[in-house]
Amino acid sequence: MTIHLTPEILNTVTVTLFFAGVVAVTLAGAVIAVAARRLVYSVSGLALSFMGLAGLYVFLNSPFLALMQILIYIGAVCIVIMFALMLANPKDEPSLLPHHVLVGLSYLLVAGMLAVGLMMVIAKSHWMPKAVQINSGTVEDLGRALLTQFGFAFELISVVLLLAILGALVVARSGRRSQS
Repeated sequence: MTIHLTPEILNTVTVTLFFAGVVAVTLAGAVIAVAARRLVYSVSGLALSFMGLAGLYVFLNSPFLALMQILIYIGAVCIVIMFALMLANPKDEPSLLPHHVLVGLSYLLVAGMLAVGLMMVIAKSHWMPKAVQINSGTVEDLGRALLTQFGFAFELISVVLLLAILGALVVARSGRRSQS
């Protein structure tokens, strides 16, 4: 019995492997963001998770959303958080006590059970059919939609960026002065 690899099969396998890689990057970034002991590593994991999320947007045929994910969340929010961390007072994190490790493991167990439950619900759910394309997706159509139908979401992104900048300024206000 031989298996003939047609171009369609190779394309499907390649896309599936690439999707699995994007999901792995997203989950790895999320784990790093949550489990890292240093804030710089947590923000780096957050940026990695956002990059994986941008890859998922590409799979959903939304290259504009993928680009906005990269520009706004990685290029602005994560950079502003890093800027605030650089200006804040450096403090050593306390060492983990055995009690904290047990609490963390219990949280991990609860999160794992929640994830398995959600996967079971997803597997049993009936999904809606693919959405019908409304327009050609040109820049003019996108601009018209952003300024009419999705104007609130567009302004909400501006508020998120403003809050990130204000948060960085509040943290940076004290600077790196020694507090004795």
